[in-house]
Amino acid sequence: MPKTRKRKQVEAEQKPKSATKSAKTANPFKATAKDPYPNHPRPTREECLSVRDDLLAFHGFPEEFAEYRKQRLMALETDGAMNSEPSDRKESVLDGLVRTLLSQNTTEVNSQKAFASLKSAFPTWEDVLGADSNSIENAIRCGGLARTKTSCIKNMLRCLLEKKEKLCLEYLRELSVDEIKSELSCFKGIGPKTVACVLMFQLQQDDFPVDTHVFEIAKAIGWVPAEADRNKTYLHLNQWIPNELKFDLNCLLYTHGKLCRKCIKKGDSQQGKESHDNSCPLFRYCQ
Repeated sequence: MPKTRKRKQVEAEQKPKSATKSAKTANPFKATAKDPYPNHPRPTREECLSVRDDLLAFHGFPEEFAEYRKQRLMALETDGAMNSEPSDRKESVLDGLVRTLLSQNTTEVNSQKAFASLKSAFPTWEDVLGADSNSIENAIRCGGLARTKTSCIKNMLRCLLEKKEKLCLEYLRELSVDEIKSELSCFKGIGPKTVACVLMFQLQQDDFPVDTHVFEIAKAIGWVPAEADRNKTYLHLNQWIPNELKFDLNCLLYTHGKLCRKCIKKGDSQQGKESHDNSCPLFRYCQ
Protein backbone atom coordinates (compact mmCIF):
# COMPACT_ATOMS: atom_id res chain seq x y z
CA MET A 1 0.00 0.00 0.00
CA PRO A 2 2.76 2.60 0.72
CA LYS A 3 4.18 2.09 -2.79
CA THR A 4 0.78 2.80 -4.32
CA ARG A 5 0.47 5.99 -2.33
CA LYS A 6 3.93 7.15 -3.42
CA ARG A 7 3.17 6.46 -7.06
CA LYS A 8 0.01 8.52 -6.81
CA GLN A 9 1.97 11.40 -5.29
CA VAL A 10 4.44 11.52 -8.16
CA GLU A 11 1.76 11.08 -10.81
CA ALA A 12 -0.21 13.94 -9.25
CA GLU A 13 2.72 16.27 -9.92
CA GLN A 14 3.10 14.84 -13.43
CA LYS A 15 -0.53 15.10 -14.45
CA PRO A 16 -0.95 17.26 -17.60
CA LYS A 17 -2.46 20.67 -17.13
CA SER A 18 -6.09 20.96 -18.13
CA ALA A 19 -7.86 23.97 -19.57
CA THR A 20 -10.78 23.27 -17.29
CA LYS A 21 -8.68 23.02 -14.16
CA SER A 22 -10.36 24.57 -11.15
CA ALA A 23 -8.88 27.48 -9.26
CA LYS A 24 -8.13 25.18 -6.35
CA THR A 25 -5.74 23.02 -8.37
CA ALA A 26 -4.38 25.66 -10.73
CA ASN A 27 -0.66 26.19 -11.16
CA PRO A 28 0.35 28.35 -8.16
CA PHE A 29 2.95 30.17 -10.28
CA LYS A 30 0.11 31.97 -12.06
CA ALA A 31 -0.68 33.83 -8.86
CA THR A 32 2.75 34.35 -7.32
CA ALA A 33 1.95 37.97 -6.46
CA LYS A 34 -0.99 37.00 -4.24
CA ASP A 35 -0.81 35.80 -0.66
CA PRO A 36 -3.50 33.14 -0.05
CA TYR A 37 -3.45 33.97 3.67
CA PRO A 38 -3.18 37.79 3.86
CA ASN A 39 -4.68 37.79 7.36
CA HIS A 40 -2.01 35.42 8.69
CA PRO A 41 0.97 37.77 9.26
CA ARG A 42 3.58 35.10 9.90
CA PRO A 43 6.40 34.33 9.88
CA THR A 44 7.83 37.66 10.88
CA ARG A 45 11.41 38.55 10.03
CA GLU A 46 12.31 38.08 13.68
CA GLU A 47 10.79 34.58 13.72
CA CYS A 48 12.69 33.61 10.59
CA LEU A 49 15.97 34.83 12.07
CA SER A 50 15.34 33.08 15.36
CA VAL A 51 14.44 29.73 13.78
CA ARG A 52 17.40 29.92 11.41
CA ASP A 53 19.83 30.70 14.21
CA ASP A 54 18.44 27.96 16.49
CA LEU A 55 18.63 25.33 13.75
CA LEU A 56 22.08 26.47 12.69
CA ALA A 57 23.32 26.17 16.27
CA PHE A 58 21.69 22.73 16.59
CA HIS A 59 22.65 21.13 13.26
CA GLY A 60 25.35 23.33 11.79
CA PHE A 61 24.90 24.12 8.11
CA PRO A 62 24.01 20.89 6.20
CA GLU A 63 27.04 19.59 4.33
CA GLU A 64 24.94 18.40 1.39
CA PHE A 65 24.04 22.01 0.57
CA ALA A 66 27.45 23.55 1.28
CA GLU A 67 28.55 23.69 -2.37
CA TYR A 68 25.31 25.39 -3.43
CA ARG A 69 25.77 27.92 -0.63
CA LYS A 70 29.29 28.61 -1.84
CA GLN A 71 27.99 29.21 -5.36
CA ARG A 72 25.41 31.68 -4.07
CA LEU A 73 28.08 33.63 -2.18
CA MET A 74 30.27 33.70 -5.30
CA ALA A 75 27.30 34.90 -7.34
CA LEU A 76 26.71 37.75 -4.90
CA GLU A 77 30.36 38.73 -5.05
CA THR A 78 30.21 38.88 -8.86
CA ASP A 79 27.00 40.92 -8.80
CA GLY A 80 24.61 38.08 -9.59
CA ALA A 81 24.69 34.55 -11.00
CA MET A 82 24.21 35.85 -14.54
CA ASN A 83 27.73 37.28 -14.55
CA SER A 84 29.57 34.17 -13.36
CA GLU A 85 31.44 32.16 -15.97
CA PRO A 86 30.00 28.76 -16.99
CA SER A 87 33.38 27.16 -16.28
CA ASP A 88 32.91 28.00 -12.59
CA ARG A 89 29.82 25.79 -12.38
CA LYS A 90 30.11 22.07 -11.72
CA GLU A 91 26.48 21.26 -12.44
CA SER A 92 24.40 22.41 -15.39
CA VAL A 93 20.81 23.55 -15.01
CA LEU A 94 19.65 20.46 -16.91
CA ASP A 95 21.68 18.20 -14.62
CA GLY A 96 20.07 19.85 -11.61
CA LEU A 97 16.58 19.53 -13.03
CA VAL A 98 16.94 15.80 -13.69
CA ARG A 99 18.60 15.28 -10.31
CA THR A 100 15.59 16.95 -8.67
CA LEU A 101 13.15 14.80 -10.65
CA LEU A 102 14.96 11.66 -9.52
CA SER A 103 14.74 12.79 -5.87
CA GLN A 104 10.94 12.61 -5.85
CA ASN A 105 9.47 10.06 -3.45
CA THR A 106 12.75 8.42 -2.49
CA THR A 107 15.68 8.90 -0.14
CA GLU A 108 18.57 11.21 -0.87
CA VAL A 109 20.98 8.26 -1.00
CA ASN A 110 18.88 6.39 -3.55
CA SER A 111 18.30 9.45 -5.73
CA GLN A 112 22.04 10.16 -5.81
CA LYS A 113 22.73 6.57 -6.81
CA ALA A 114 20.09 6.79 -9.54
CA PHE A 115 21.57 9.98 -10.99
CA ALA A 116 25.12 8.60 -10.90
CA SER A 117 23.93 5.39 -12.56
CA LEU A 118 22.10 7.34 -15.27
CA LYS A 119 25.15 9.48 -16.07
CA SER A 120 27.40 6.43 -16.08
CA ALA A 121 25.18 4.54 -18.52
CA PHE A 122 24.44 7.61 -20.68
CA PRO A 123 27.21 10.27 -20.48
CA THR A 124 25.26 12.89 -22.44
CA TRP A 125 21.61 13.96 -22.47
CA GLU A 126 21.57 13.16 -26.18
CA ASP A 127 22.41 9.58 -25.20
CA VAL A 128 19.51 9.56 -22.73
CA LEU A 129 17.06 10.86 -25.32
CA GLY A 130 18.19 8.31 -27.88
CA ALA A 131 18.09 5.36 -25.48
CA ASP A 132 15.14 3.00 -25.15
CA SER A 133 13.00 3.45 -22.08
CA ASN A 134 13.82 0.03 -20.61
CA SER A 135 17.52 0.86 -20.52
CA ILE A 136 16.88 4.13 -18.73
CA GLU A 137 14.52 2.45 -16.27
CA ASN A 138 17.20 -0.11 -15.43
CA ALA A 139 19.73 2.66 -14.84
CA ILE A 140 17.53 4.59 -12.39
CA ARG A 141 15.62 1.71 -10.82
CA CYS A 142 17.38 2.13 -7.47
CA GLY A 143 15.64 5.50 -7.12
CA GLY A 144 12.14 4.04 -7.35
CA LEU A 145 9.25 4.73 -9.73
CA ALA A 146 11.61 4.13 -12.64
CA ARG A 147 8.96 3.93 -15.34
CA THR A 148 7.22 7.16 -14.29
CA LYS A 149 10.46 9.10 -13.95
CA THR A 150 11.83 7.76 -17.24
CA SER A 151 8.72 8.93 -19.06
CA CYS A 152 9.02 12.36 -17.48
CA ILE A 153 12.71 12.76 -18.32
CA LYS A 154 12.36 11.62 -21.93
CA ASN A 155 9.33 13.81 -22.50
CA MET A 156 11.14 16.83 -21.08
CA LEU A 157 14.24 16.22 -23.22
CA ARG A 158 12.14 15.70 -26.33
CA CYS A 159 10.20 18.93 -25.77
CA LEU A 160 13.38 20.87 -24.98
CA LEU A 161 15.04 19.70 -28.20
CA GLU A 162 12.00 20.63 -30.26
CA LYS A 163 11.82 24.06 -28.64
CA LYS A 164 15.51 25.05 -28.48
CA GLU A 165 17.11 22.63 -30.96
CA LYS A 166 19.63 21.57 -28.33
CA LEU A 167 19.53 19.90 -24.93
CA CYS A 168 20.59 22.81 -22.75
CA LEU A 169 18.82 24.95 -20.15
CA GLU A 170 21.58 27.48 -19.52
CA TYR A 171 19.50 30.12 -21.29
CA LEU A 172 17.33 30.24 -18.17
CA ARG A 173 20.11 32.16 -16.42
CA GLU A 174 19.27 35.16 -18.56
CA LEU A 175 15.55 35.17 -17.70
CA SER A 176 13.54 36.67 -14.86
CA VAL A 177 12.13 34.45 -12.13
CA ASP A 178 8.63 34.61 -13.59
CA GLU A 179 9.96 33.75 -17.04
CA ILE A 180 11.89 30.78 -15.64
CA LYS A 181 8.79 29.49 -13.88
CA SER A 182 6.80 29.81 -17.09
CA GLU A 183 9.45 27.99 -19.13
CA LEU A 184 9.89 25.04 -16.78
CA SER A 185 6.20 24.67 -15.97
CA CYS A 186 5.54 23.95 -19.65
CA PHE A 187 7.19 20.54 -19.30
CA LYS A 188 4.84 17.74 -18.29
CA GLY A 189 5.82 16.39 -14.90
CA ILE A 190 7.73 19.47 -13.73
CA GLY A 191 5.75 20.69 -10.73
CA PRO A 192 6.07 23.78 -8.49
CA LYS A 193 8.44 22.18 -5.99
CA THR A 194 10.81 21.00 -8.72
CA VAL A 195 10.83 24.45 -10.34
CA ALA A 196 11.46 26.13 -6.98
CA CYS A 197 14.39 23.79 -6.27
CA VAL A 198 15.99 24.58 -9.64
CA LEU A 199 15.50 28.29 -8.98
CA MET A 200 17.11 28.11 -5.56
CA PHE A 201 19.94 25.63 -6.17
CA GLN A 202 20.94 25.82 -9.83
CA LEU A 203 19.99 29.42 -10.63
CA GLN A 204 20.83 31.03 -7.27
CA GLN A 205 17.48 32.82 -7.16
CA ASP A 206 15.63 33.77 -3.98
CA ASP A 207 12.89 31.16 -3.82
CA PHE A 208 11.59 28.90 -1.05
CA PRO A 209 10.64 25.34 -2.11
CA VAL A 210 8.09 23.56 0.07
CA ASP A 211 8.59 19.82 0.34
CA THR A 212 6.88 17.54 2.85
CA HIS A 213 9.37 18.33 5.64
CA VAL A 214 9.15 22.10 5.25
CA PHE A 215 5.36 21.93 4.91
CA GLU A 216 4.86 19.90 8.09
CA ILE A 217 7.15 22.10 10.16
CA ALA A 218 5.56 25.30 8.84
CA LYS A 219 2.16 24.06 9.99
CA ALA A 220 3.49 22.82 13.33
CA ILE A 221 5.04 26.17 14.26
CA GLY A 222 2.07 28.18 13.01
CA TRP A 223 3.63 29.84 9.98
CA VAL A 224 0.55 28.89 7.93
CA PRO A 225 -3.03 28.11 8.98
CA ALA A 226 -3.87 24.54 9.94
CA GLU A 227 -5.95 24.06 6.79
CA ALA A 228 -3.12 25.14 4.46
CA ASP A 229 -2.04 22.91 1.57
CA ARG A 230 1.47 22.76 0.08
CA ASN A 231 0.84 25.03 -2.90
CA LYS A 232 -0.67 27.78 -0.77
CA THR A 233 2.08 27.32 1.81
CA TYR A 234 4.61 27.91 -0.97
CA LEU A 235 2.91 31.14 -1.99
CA HIS A 236 2.50 32.39 1.57
CA LEU A 237 6.03 31.64 2.77
CA ASN A 238 7.59 33.20 -0.30
CA GLN A 239 5.70 36.39 0.51
CA TRP A 240 6.74 36.54 4.17
CA ILE A 241 10.25 35.07 4.43
CA PRO A 242 12.92 37.70 3.65
CA ASN A 243 14.85 36.88 0.48
CA GLU A 244 18.23 36.94 2.19
CA LEU A 245 17.09 34.26 4.66
CA LYS A 246 15.34 31.89 2.26
CA PHE A 247 18.25 29.68 1.25
CA ASP A 248 19.73 28.93 4.68
CA LEU A 249 16.32 28.63 6.34
CA ASN A 250 15.01 26.26 3.67
CA CYS A 251 18.06 23.98 3.86
CA LEU A 252 17.90 23.91 7.66
CA LEU A 253 14.15 23.22 7.86
CA TYR A 254 14.49 20.42 5.30
CA THR A 255 17.38 18.86 7.22
CA HIS A 256 15.60 19.19 10.56
CA GLY A 257 12.44 17.62 9.13
CA LYS A 258 14.43 14.57 8.04
CA LEU A 259 16.17 14.13 11.38
CA CYS A 260 13.53 15.13 13.95
CA ARG A 261 9.81 14.40 14.09
CA LYS A 262 9.20 15.58 17.64
CA CYS A 263 8.15 19.14 16.87
CA ILE A 264 5.71 17.94 14.20
CA LYS A 265 4.14 15.39 16.52
CA LYS A 266 4.03 17.60 19.60
CA GLY A 267 0.31 18.14 19.24
CA ASP A 268 -0.39 14.41 19.25
CA SER A 269 -1.74 13.00 22.50
CA GLN A 270 0.92 10.29 22.45
CA GLN A 271 3.64 12.94 22.55
CA GLY A 272 2.46 14.48 25.81
CA LYS A 273 5.36 13.00 27.76
CA GLU A 274 7.77 14.83 25.48
CA SER A 275 6.32 18.29 26.04
CA HIS A 276 9.35 19.30 28.12
CA ASP A 277 11.91 17.58 25.90
CA ASN A 278 14.64 20.09 25.00
CA SER A 279 16.21 17.90 22.33
CA CYS A 280 14.24 19.67 19.59
CA PRO A 281 15.10 23.35 19.06
CA LEU A 282 11.67 24.06 17.53
CA PHE A 283 9.59 22.93 20.49
CA ARG A 284 9.23 26.45 21.81
CA TYR A 285 7.77 27.65 18.51
CA CYS A 286 5.01 25.03 18.34
CA GLN A 287 1.50 26.23 19.08
